[in-house]
Amino acid sequence: MSVYTVINSAQLEAFLQDYELGALVGFEGISAGIENTNYFVDTEQGRFVLTIFEHHSAKELGYFLNIMAFMAEHQIPTAHPIADKQGHYLKTLMNKPAALVERLAGKTLEHPDLAHCEVMGAELARFHLAGQDFGFYRPNDRGLDWAQQQVALLGERIEPADQVLLGNELAFQSTIDWGHLPQSVIHADLFTDNALFDGLRLSGIIDLYYACHGACLYDLAVMVNDWCRLPDHTLDKAKLTAMVHAYERVRPLNADEQQAWSAALRMAALRFWLSRLKDKLIPREGEMTMIKDPDVFKTLLKFHRQSR
Repeated sequence: MSVYTVINSAQLEAFLQDYELGALVGFEGISAGIENTNYFVDTEQGRFVLTIFEHHSAKELGYFLNIMAFMAEHQIPTAHPIADKQGHYLKTLMNKPAALVERLAGKTLEHPDLAHCEVMGAELARFHLAGQDFGFYRPNDRGLDWAQQQVALLGERIEPADQVLLGNELAFQSTIDWGHLPQSVIHADLFTDNALFDGLRLSGIIDLYYACHGACLYDLAVMVNDWCRLPDHTLDKAKLTAMVHAYERVRPLNADEQQAWSAALRMAALRFWLSRLKDKLIPREGEMTMIKDPDVFKTLLKFHRQSR
């Protein structure tokens, strides 16, 4: 959500002519995150979020926007895309794909407590159950093949000790068969900054632009690794237990999932260590950018490997 593509009011006013949202009142860039360009856009009808997509194809974006609409229409709190006058969610701005979505109430949590973790566990399970009826498919493009490609791309930029750790973890992950585990639409990036709360009520799950078809267990591990993480980048056992138990009250894990839990936590840590490491070692230019610390997930991966 860094600002890579800078727009002016005239360009935005022209873009809004395709919508029934009234005149532009104001707009501002959103600096949090690292993947797409986002703005808050205020019109006579309220505040919306404009996303200008920096990497995704139109085909992929149709999938993401349809998921957002599908989940919102199935009582999962997601931001419903705004259709233009022709009924389309996806538009073009600055020669890049762009979309407007609802701006949901609530705020993100820097320090979620145990009760928030319970809410998220149950809501993710509901998300997975609803997603089993979603009629479109997109593979996970941040799986093991991607991880191997990133290590090859970064090459000698990676410290020698980290190369050894990555090699060992990739070898371990290559032995895991994710395909036999229960599958659904997964968010794949449900960190604390991608959920909005109004008190203890979850008011929004946002930023579904990594959503795909994958193992539900992996999605749960991604969330646990962020929501339950302690300042030393290990896990808070009480929060972890609360989140997983809340999830299982809605969708119990089967025996294969329970067996694969440690591997899922490790894969989730590996994925975000590598993506952050790439952003650090091969940064992209942007007017307002945020590069997150990759060592958070390297430390967490080491913790999971020692805990097996």
